[in-house]
Amino acid sequence: MRIIDICEVTKPISSPIRNAYIDFTRMTTSLVAVVTDVERDGRRVVGYGFNSNGRYGQGGLIRERFRDRILEADPKSLLNDEGDNLDPHRVWAAMMTNEKPGGHGERSVAVGTIDMAVWDATAKIAGLPLFRLLARMKGREAAPRVFVYAAGGYYYPGKDDTQLCAEMRGYLNRGYTVVKMKIGGAPIDEDRRRIEAVLDEIDGAAQLAVDANGRFDLETAVAYAKMLRDYPLFWYEEAGDPLDYALQAGLAEFYPGPMATGENLFSHQDARNLLRYGGMRPDRDWLQFDCALAYGLVEYLRTLDELDKAGWSPSRCVPHGGHQMSLNIAAGLGLGGNESYPDLFQPYGGFPDTVTVEDGHIVMPDLPGIGFEGKADLIREMRALAE
Repeated sequence: MRIIDICEVTKPISSPIRNAYIDFTRMTTSLVAVVTDVERDGRRVVGYGFNSNGRYGQGGLIRERFRDRILEADPKSLLNDEGDNLDPHRVWAAMMTNEKPGGHGERSVAVGTIDMAVWDATAKIAGLPLFRLLARMKGREAAPRVFVYAAGGYYYPGKDDTQLCAEMRGYLNRGYTVVKMKIGGAPIDEDRRRIEAVLDEIDGAAQLAVDANGRFDLETAVAYAKMLRDYPLFWYEEAGDPLDYALQAGLAEFYPGPMATGENLFSHQDARNLLRYGGMRPDRDWLQFDCALAYGLVEYLRTLDELDKAGWSPSRCVPHGGHQMSLNIAAGLGLGGNESYPDLFQPYGGFPDTVTVEDGHIVMPDLPGIGFEGKADLIREMRALAE
């Protein structure tokens, strides 16, 4: 049993949308295939992965650094103790050979993308959905029913409040009970008007979360906090720079409601510092670490260990990214749910074709691996790469 190839292609996921910090007109993602010599049901086992939106494709790092370290390693060194499957932790260690600690940057995205594909292959070889494999590894029961919320509400060229409200109404019609919109890309009075328009539209049938994408300095973050506390929001997300823990901690003095952050922290050390110095409150706040951007599930398990040491429940984690990898982690390891992009970043966002949202939750299908094969438009892209 061995990995015989790792393929990467950089694909566009461009869109005219923007948030408070960036637009997505030139956004890309890396699609990766980890090809094994194992066959299941007459087909060679190939694991697939891709990086989350908001960070560009990492083809250079994948092809020039991390791919070759795996392919040049002794194949037996990448297997579990029984020799009957891959060991994602050992594959991860091979990728990180000769890498200094710290300086996470874009390499965390490259490693996380390959790591996703390795876990997909590992679960397929085991003949299990990844969420069931993870639950078994941790000696716990899987929870196939997962909370999901609909992320959208971006700033579009020419988009007015009517269109914004229609978008949010569409999410409610699909079964979502929490919707999210962007703030910080317009003056505060305009954002207040947009928020009130959406709240009037959903009229208590759902809750609203708002996301500033790290745009604010402390003064602006506090001004928004004072405005936002007038409304019954699900959360106030990423007010300032993700590494400005003092800003995040200071907000708690002005915003008693739930806050969320963490999607732009890329290691368990960064997560630990957020919990130590960021003033996050385990009884109400939410953590959004995204394994696909943060060295993958191997590192995410270390992050969950840090949460446990700090007295946080994994149920306070609702990862960023809207991908099926985090859905499997949520179902297998007891996270609080997952982000969802019903319309954006296709074909990479969303669920398998048979999955529907009911009362803000989905039920995981029993598909081997991450479940990409259940999403027709996505698996076509993937198989074109390596099958």
